[in-house]
Amino acid sequence: MLLPVEQEIRHQVADTIRRLYPDAGVPEFAVEMPPNRALGDLAVAVAFQLARPLRKAPRLIAQEIAAALGPMPGVARVDAAPNGYLNCFLDRRQFLLSRLAPAASPRAAGVKTIVEHTAINPNKAAHIGHLRNAALGDTLVRALRFTGTPVEVQNYIDDTGVQVADVVVGFRELERLTLAQVRAIADRPAPPFDYYCWDLYARVTEWYEEDKARLAVRAAALHDIEHGGNDTAALAAFIADRIVRRHLQTMARMNVDYDLLTWESDIIRLHFWNRAFEILKAQGAVFLQTKGRLAGCWVMRIEEAGGAPPADGEAGEPEAGGGETDEEAREKVIVRSNGTVTYVGKDIAYQFWKFGRLGVDFRYRTFAPRPDGRPLWSTTSDTEAAAPGAPTFGRAGRIYNVIDVRQSYLQALLSQALRTMGHAEEAENSIHFSYEMVALSHATARELGYAVSDEEGRKPFVEVSGRKGLGVKADDLLNTLIGKAAEEVARRNPDQPAAERDRTAAMIGVAAVRYFMVKFSRGKVIAFDIDEALNFEGESGPYLQYAVVRANNIFHKFQDREGLGEADLLAGLDSVPAPELAGEDGQHDLWALVLEAGRLDQVVDQVIRSLEFSVLAKYAFGLAQMFNAFYHRYPVLNEERADVRRWRAAGVAYFRAQLTRALDLMGMAVPARM
Repeated sequence: MLLPVEQEIRHQVADTIRRLYPDAGVPEFAVEMPPNRALGDLAVAVAFQLARPLRKAPRLIAQEIAAALGPMPGVARVDAAPNGYLNCFLDRRQFLLSRLAPAASPRAAGVKTIVEHTAINPNKAAHIGHLRNAALGDTLVRALRFTGTPVEVQNYIDDTGVQVADVVVGFRELERLTLAQVRAIADRPAPPFDYYCWDLYARVTEWYEEDKARLAVRAAALHDIEHGGNDTAALAAFIADRIVRRHLQTMARMNVDYDLLTWESDIIRLHFWNRAFEILKAQGAVFLQTKGRLAGCWVMRIEEAGGAPPADGEAGEPEAGGGETDEEAREKVIVRSNGTVTYVGKDIAYQFWKFGRLGVDFRYRTFAPRPDGRPLWSTTSDTEAAAPGAPTFGRAGRIYNVIDVRQSYLQALLSQALRTMGHAEEAENSIHFSYEMVALSHATARELGYAVSDEEGRKPFVEVSGRKGLGVKADDLLNTLIGKAAEEVARRNPDQPAAERDRTAAMIGVAAVRYFMVKFSRGKVIAFDIDEALNFEGESGPYLQYAVVRANNIFHKFQDREGLGEADLLAGLDSVPAPELAGEDGQHDLWALVLEAGRLDQVVDQVIRSLEFSVLAKYAFGLAQMFNAFYHRYPVLNEERADVRRWRAAGVAYFRAQLTRALDLMGMAVPARM
């Protein structure tokens, strides 16, 4: 990895500046990468920053620093360039050989971090937008763990919200079914229960639109669900449980995993909000409004917050607009005049708990086995259901809430509540990882069975709406991609057994989705396109997988033709001449591939700081392109010179390991062949 070398250079140069120029101070400076390897592997331009305070030419300063620098691990030499740069040349042989050894797992470092992602309403099947949330959230988790950060992954289940109430209303009012009858539907193999509820939810939406007075039925269902201990609440709990289990199956296909399911009903029944409300009132963060449109509501005065308030408010909350005064517009309802808590109120309580600032805790039960056999834990408010041996959850030092950009306003309120409570550090470490929506390309919309109207055809993409039943179910999308991948795999490998072909196709289909979801800036609306995502020759997950498969094939052929395993090829390289690696013939392509592969930790550090995972995707794509160009220009297996053949094999081995790690960071596995 390259980051430790950069850090060592930065430390040594800064220390040298302090010794040489004690009165100048050390400016902030970067360690850069020159445009080609002949100029050096890393470069420092700090001499330009020191020129004015020292009243010296950058060239002279660079010469003085280079002369005073002592030896640095991994660095062969440092030259002062005529233009004033410090050009650092790495010990290429040592760099590659030390990184071919098995990588040690990083020790846990830094503060405990909670990443909450996915958080699908448990009322219907997951859709394509949820896949972007899960792909971004899971990639963040993997990147943090790559750096050694201890991470707890939470999936919030809003089982007392409007969406679950609507499905309850659908079963009771439209279909006139009891819990036992709903259970029988859920037990049927087809259609899957989350698909059945998808259609029912759309029908309920239409039912409300036909007569707005029917919204009173929803309000009554919400009341019963929140209070519990009745038939409506029992039906809602069953629906949510079954839908969540379906969601977990869908996300397992995407290689997404969780540590804890947090249920909103437990926040309510364990009176988390009551505790948070006491704290907020005691600190003066909320107050009872006695006049105007919000009379009788407990409100929080709003600072300048990012985003805009929800356009249509929450169920039972006075809508934005409606002739409120400027003063009222700066007040957010936390508790409605009827005593019910708004979404943001419950979320404040949850955020306080995550930081260990609430003073109360959940009980825990095991919900289901995870893909690796470990238990998936769940909160519970039922003392009898609580299981011993649960890990310690919550009490984090940093929190990432992965939720779309439309929730920016409410997420800003969480940070504001923490600041008002005097928890400035927690407010700073309460991070909204936002992203934009997913739409469909016109071609993909048609392929998935949508009739694209003339009006939609004039737009750059086709928007979908789960509420109206016009959405792409996540499993349908995965099935389509995997089916098309299977056709391509069968064409390329007609002798491949069906079971192996299906495993390969599943890996390719998942890689196609996951790479597409992270390769664009998270602030960009993306139009998912099946053909682009599956393009084996384009900027896609399958292209990256194929680069690793191609590298693997080199070593398979070494074994088949010469009986040499990878360990045989790499053994004793420390005593083998390495002219090509050193670039003695003027060609630095092998070293350029090795050095670029070594940048992975540098890229991961950058994407964690910026939360822009498109940088990781672009890096992986560029690395695969570099390898493919090298592969076509320089033979490995057929190279006649034994020393060159072995060093090229070493470079390919390191490339393969690093690209495989990059793919794993994005949740993508590599098939045996494609």
